[in-house]
Amino acid sequence: MLLEPADVGSPEHPERVGSGVAVRFGGAHVLTYVTNPGTTHAVPPPEHLNSGLMLRVLAVDDEEPALEELLYLLRADPRIRSAEGATGATEALRRIGAAVDAGPDDPSAIDVVFLDIHMAGLTGLDVAQLLAGFAAPPLIVFVTAHEGFAVHAFDLKAVDYVLKPVRRERLAEAVRRVAEQVGERTASVHDAAADQIAVELGGVIRFVPVDDIAYAEAQGDYARLHTSSGSHLVRIPLTTLEERWRSRGFVRIHRRHLVALNRIDELRLDAGSMSVRIGDAELAVSRRHTRSLRDLLMRQTGR
Repeated sequence: MLLEPADVGSPEHPERVGSGVAVRFGGAHVLTYVTNPGTTHAVPPPEHLNSGLMLRVLAVDDEEPALEELLYLLRADPRIRSAEGATGATEALRRIGAAVDAGPDDPSAIDVVFLDIHMAGLTGLDVAQLLAGFAAPPLIVFVTAHEGFAVHAFDLKAVDYVLKPVRRERLAEAVRRVAEQVGERTASVHDAAADQIAVELGGVIRFVPVDDIAYAEAQGDYARLHTSSGSHLVRIPLTTLEERWRSRGFVRIHRRHLVALNRIDELRLDAGSMSVRIGDAELAVSRRHTRSLRDLLMRQTGR
């Protein structure tokens, strides 16, 4: 089978971004080349630059001149972080399979495949059909000299269908469409991550909605999350949860406790000491947090 392990992984490319390098400084794009007769080489961008949502691309074409031309145009686009090539469907599937297994944060990750249709062996349409069975496949843009496959291509959820010879402006529009979809996908993942937290229970990873958490308790480098149905230990410091959940109505009341304001049932004052009751739990409020918590609760109740 084509996706069996093989010694065709991601090659070591010190110049990963290839012959054109787009570098962003304070929102401005700077395109830098070092050119020798007959060859164009990239100057790698400084590693400290934040690439944001810049795209990681795999271009696939069994005609090397067409592949090199496509890679040249892709690497010249400031929205492209890296662009590598594959000269056939088998090599492309191996790379994509390895990238999907490694996960979206791995250096080998692929956001989009620019895919020729007519190739020796498997066609680009065959590749797209195989990728449809992946849990999280990269996006696909077909790049072909044939107009007649457009309907089939869009049935396979292609983002775009670019005709050869490839024009720079037309390719830029395809990249824009891809960047838009990748941005939407990333935002969706981030939203889902903000709404829930992964916990391990009996060797199984489960997701607990943040809205179900009444308070969190510091336990060294861990935090214990308390819900109405039980508690869960996660390896996340309480300070990290405080920052992450501040906008969701969680406040620090003590070095040991972070609570959801809307889950507080009672605020108690006893001989100058303050505590809150959440369900059956009574939690002390430290002196440094007393005034800010009282003010927050008064504003919340409109008093």
